[in-house]
Amino acid sequence: MTEQDQLLHEHSRADLDYIQDQILKWFSGDGRDLPWRHTRDPYRILVSEVMLQQTQVDRVLPKYHVFLKQFPTLEALAAASTAEVIRAWAGLGYNRRAVNMQRTVRVVRDEFGGKFPKDVTTLRSLPGIGPYTAGAIACFAFEQDVAFIDTNIRRVTQRLFIGPVESEVSERQLLQVAERAIPPNQGWSWNQAIMELGALVCTANNPACWRCSVQQFCRDYEARKQDDERIFDAKDVSSDIQKSHRVAERRQKYKRRVEQPFEGSSRFYRGRVIDVLRQLSHDDHMTFEHLGAQIKEPFNDDDMPWLTKLVEGLTRDGLIMVEGDVVRLPH
Repeated sequence: MTEQDQLLHEHSRADLDYIQDQILKWFSGDGRDLPWRHTRDPYRILVSEVMLQQTQVDRVLPKYHVFLKQFPTLEALAAASTAEVIRAWAGLGYNRRAVNMQRTVRVVRDEFGGKFPKDVTTLRSLPGIGPYTAGAIACFAFEQDVAFIDTNIRRVTQRLFIGPVESEVSERQLLQVAERAIPPNQGWSWNQAIMELGALVCTANNPACWRCSVQQFCRDYEARKQDDERIFDAKDVSSDIQKSHRVAERRQKYKRRVEQPFEGSSRFYRGRVIDVLRQLSHDDHMTFEHLGAQIKEPFNDDDMPWLTKLVEGLTRDGLIMVEGDVVRLPH
């Protein structure tokens, strides 16, 4: 028995068939009508997947349409100046994503005759393409039964087939379970459905288990239900309350993300630099001193080493250009 079969063995073949059927039915009736679900164009799939990385769907929807109106094809994006692409990316954040996406389509144009490769291994060889994006393109553009992991897929797969999110399981095991769970020849629908379930029902905080059609098969739900029942066991109430508290603390620790406050962080100022340079005309530039005064107040000579380091990082990432003592968006 393989590792993924061992992790799924408590679900019979009939149970797994039922789980697959119920989730696909739920998605068919309750899934959102999103524009990237109406295309199999790998270029448009790439644009949507890159935009959706760390950005909410509501913010992506209007930008997706505007971006594709400006760059309707792979060739249009590849031929554009990087400055145009960065300007078009305004409002989405993480500007390096836009630059990397343009690098990707230029390689597809120049080395693959403008046709995206279909296999995951070759897709992963493209610049800026990781395991998730490669899997998403193979699945959503070419309808392959490919497993890949994003935040929602990870959460739903672990809760449903393995157990509480704080359970120890490797990424490899989780990917194997996700692959084993795909109904044959329905990879597109299944992966869309699992992602949607994680976004709308099986959310990170306060999942709406009462709305889930496969609640009775969910190992995380069963574990939490047993914890709750033990609290009311009159035989050893205090011990079980303590245990329940420990479980709750572990879950909170798992959910808690320790992040550097955004305002005042390096990412904050990187974004401000790009926003300021976006306002310049196509061939215009700005001195270091002027740029510093635009992004930080007050700005003085003591801040110049900090600004220089910030600019060097943006230059390495291909987001800006330095020409002597002036900076600008890339050509």
